[in-house]
Amino acid sequence: MIRATAIALLAALSFECLAADPHPVVTYSQKAKFEAVRDDLKSAIEAKGLVIDYQSFINRMLERTGKDVGSAKKLYADAQSFVFCSAALSRKTMEADPANVSMCPYAMAVYATAQEPDKVYISYRRPWRPDGSPASKAALREVEAMLDVIAREALGMR
Repeated sequence: MIRATAIALLAALSFECLAADPHPVVTYSQKAKFEAVRDDLKSAIEAKGLVIDYQSFINRMLERTGKDVGSAKKLYADAQSFVFCSAALSRKTMEADPANVSMCPYAMAVYATAQEPDKVYISYRRPWRPDGSPASKAALREVEAMLDVIAREALGMR
């Protein structure tokens, strides 16, 4: 009985998450050179006074480990991500709810697929919690707004 109740609760919460946020990943794209968009994304992040803590070379990792996991399929022409935080916004989200520590740091990916190497994408995960307080939700919306501005600026979509 407890297991059935837990499954029903998880299903309801999953549905609530999907209903409230049907697209948890935001993606923008344009025809461009990967290196130019990557550099523009880095510049857009740094122009906000943010420090990139880590740059992940996702495509290199996939190519390096493909044979080890039984797949040599080429997914990307290139794929990288930048990990960073905003001291002001992160503090605001965590003061609203200490559990929001799981939302930090923020990551933005830039990639071009192997199928369309001349189309470059920027994506990020929406920072959202269905169980958050109004203050928490408001602070997380500010984080999302910042991420959205950065993505749009990097692609010249201001």
